[in-house]
Amino acid sequence: MTFPFLSFIGGGNMARSLVGGLIADHWPVDRIHVTDPSADALTRLAALGVGTGSDNTAAVAAADVVVLAVKPQTMAAVARELAGPVQARRPLVISIAAGIRTAALGRWLGGDVALVRCMPNTPALVQGGATALFANIQVTAAQRDVAETVLRTVGLTLWLDDEEQMDAVTALSGSGPAYFFLVIEALQAAGERLGLPADSARLLTLQTAFGAAKMALGSDADAATLRRHVTSPGGTTERALQTLETGGIRDLLGQAVEAARDRSRELADELGG
Repeated sequence: MTFPFLSFIGGGNMARSLVGGLIADHWPVDRIHVTDPSADALTRLAALGVGTGSDNTAAVAAADVVVLAVKPQTMAAVARELAGPVQARRPLVISIAAGIRTAALGRWLGGDVALVRCMPNTPALVQGGATALFANIQVTAAQRDVAETVLRTVGLTLWLDDEEQMDAVTALSGSGPAYFFLVIEALQAAGERLGLPADSARLLTLQTAFGAAKMALGSDADAATLRRHVTSPGGTTERALQTLETGGIRDLLGQAVEAARDRSRELADELGG
């Protein structure tokens, strides 16, 4: 197999996670290069065996695939800097910056660029991520395969046919880990109020969350069916769920996700100018 040469522009946590996943998936380290302005970041990356540097233009000029892993607020400036070598080299460009639409990114890069926009979430840092991908019309089938291979090293991948759905993805899986962390935080605190030691409450909460997710992933049944299976009529679980339903948990979660979706749209409008 011939491995495309990958250049990462930005060497932060997500880039390091992807590089680590690629290496674990047997991508040759001599086919990966990462640039970053931070010497400390480059030192950490160099320890993985990949090439490092601070010259973004040279990195793109050598790349078959460019992964833009910079902060959304700096994307416009970085992309404009790279327009020349991108137009000359014509690599596949993968963006993992939240809120940057392909139309804006393509414009900054000079136009007519093969772009894949991705929305990974933070569990990608432990190879447990969920990433949605959207390809513009210039992306070939072979390039789609490459993009999926890169992102699949850190978890599940899912293609979108409509870029507008990326705002919903941002609200659901992009922001989603924080929703579950809040539930974990609240359940642990409840256990402590009922008299459990903090360490015990934490361990029981985390293992319960992990076990529930593992059951859901390993079952063909939907969440509603699984919930009914663990809810005995007249039992403790039923009483707890009645309290949650009375408190409007479904409406509240729905409102939260919609609010995140709306903010995602606002940020895309602000960043794409």
